[in-house]
Amino acid sequence: MSPKVAAPSSYSRASRDLNPRDTEQWEWRCGFYPGSFPGECQHGTAATFDEARAGFEKAWQVFLSKRTEADFQAWRDARDWTEQKYAMWAAGERLPSQKPSSLMKCPCGEVFDSHRPEHTLIHVLHISEAAGGTNRPTTA
Repeated sequence: MSPKVAAPSSYSRASRDLNPRDTEQWEWRCGFYPGSFPGECQHGTAATFDEARAGFEKAWQVFLSKRTEADFQAWRDARDWTEQKYAMWAAGERLPSQKPSSLMKCPCGEVFDSHRPEHTLIHVLHISEAAGGTNRPTTA
């Protein structure tokens, strides 16, 4: 049985032409990440293409029997995010996390501009209390 069309590109075959002649010349890998745990992805080598294909098919059936739709969706989400990230970089854009911003979220839940004193002052107490202290002067 071949892999699902909607599945990640899990079927990998490669001729191992640069390997020494006394090693098996075909290699296969089965699995994807995210969507699986370390050690669940399998791989192997074979002397012929048909043996490599058979080894992959056997490993794929075991791997597929342990997958859920959520595993495939995790892989698709990672694929889509990676595509979006590289498209942004290719267009000369930065990721949202790479853009400087003076916006902060106060422990009270409000987002404010930390470069504007009139916005910052009302949140100093909230921030100090959340950090485990206060900025109030102590009285005797």
